[in-house]
Amino acid sequence: MINLIPNEDKKHKVQHFYARLLVVTALALGASFLTAALALAPAYIISRAERQDILAILEVETSASLGEESGEGALSEMKDLNAKLELLAKTGKNKYVVSANVFQEIILAKMTDIQITEITYENEAKTGKKVSLRGNAASRERLLLFRRALENNPKFKKVDLPISNFVKGADIQFNLNLIPS
Repeated sequence: MINLIPNEDKKHKVQHFYARLLVVTALALGASFLTAALALAPAYIISRAERQDILAILEVETSASLGEESGEGALSEMKDLNAKLELLAKTGKNKYVVSANVFQEIILAKMTDIQITEITYENEAKTGKKVSLRGNAASRERLLLFRRALENNPKFKKVDLPISNFVKGADIQFNLNLIPS
């Protein structure tokens, strides 16, 4: 069969075909993106509103918990500790007085989920100076982190945490012995 269309017209028609194909493809993609955006818009708006609600609730809970922990409870704990430190400072010159730095290092290493219920100190000729802590820890991991924080502190020569403290997995009552430097 003889092709009667000249080559220039063939090239021109092929170019028009590709141009039309490009325009139709672009329109189809644009329509797809527009449809997807319209379909996802309600879900996006709802998720943004829920996120703002969750952030508001989180902010209220955080401020409430910080208000309880750092407010009156922490203030009364600090006053109690200051009174005990003053009592220790007045006890006697020739006795071993635990320095405020030792208590401060213990308190700085203490995490929020660890409660110290008792701090005692001994100064015996055989054993030397020793600070003992008793308290409660939320979990083994938190107790281990507390012990490691005290071990890494140069104010303490030795930190002794008996293995029997790790028997329970949670809500652990512990005894910790420290030898200050």
